[in-house]
Amino acid sequence: MNATSVWLRAEPARPRRAAPLTRDRIVHAAVSVLDEHGIEGLTMRRLGSDLGVTSTALYWHVRTKDDLLDLAVDEVFGGVVLPAGGSWQEDVRALTRGWRAAMLRHPWAPGLIGRPMLGPNVLARTEFLQSALVRGGFAGVGLAVVTRLLANFVIGSAVTEATWHGTSDPSVRGGARRHITANAAAYPTLIESGHLDEGRWSDEDLFDRGITAILAMSGES
Repeated sequence: MNATSVWLRAEPARPRRAAPLTRDRIVHAAVSVLDEHGIEGLTMRRLGSDLGVTSTALYWHVRTKDDLLDLAVDEVFGGVVLPAGGSWQEDVRALTRGWRAAMLRHPWAPGLIGRPMLGPNVLARTEFLQSALVRGGFAGVGLAVVTRLLANFVIGSAVTEATWHGTSDPSVRGGARRHITANAAAYPTLIESGHLDEGRWSDEDLFDRGITAILAMSGES
């Protein structure tokens, strides 16, 4: 693991600045820039301009752009509400639905999930997820496997949905389905399964069914 991660590095005390600039304010602004311009569009100069400060002023609070990205991802996870408490299955479903919704609101975020995920918001939600799975009977390697399955399913679903709906207008998406149905001899299974047929099942329904299928690995659903 990179020892220079913002989560593993002691931050020195900062002298007070005249401008009312804080790390929280910077991170909130960074999330807004990321939502509008994506990862490549986030620069210290643009962020400083949005905040009405020089880019140099930002470095009193965040050392690098990588630090800022790690902080922004954790900020997004902070928007995932921890369920109030129900059965272990209800808790897992509620948490994963909230996680998917957060990823869809911030479509740049899934691409950063492979970074060290050590922020307090991420760890609190991972702890909640695994504690729910433990209540469901998962342990050892089984717990590790189902945790990864759930994480990959949530991230993959969010990436696929965001890309599909964000880059294709309805006529293009409808044309994709018509292309399949026009070639019945080549794609009989795809036609029968409703592949790319948005009118057959909603993304939400398929997502919920996917979570149920993963949880059924324990023999319960």
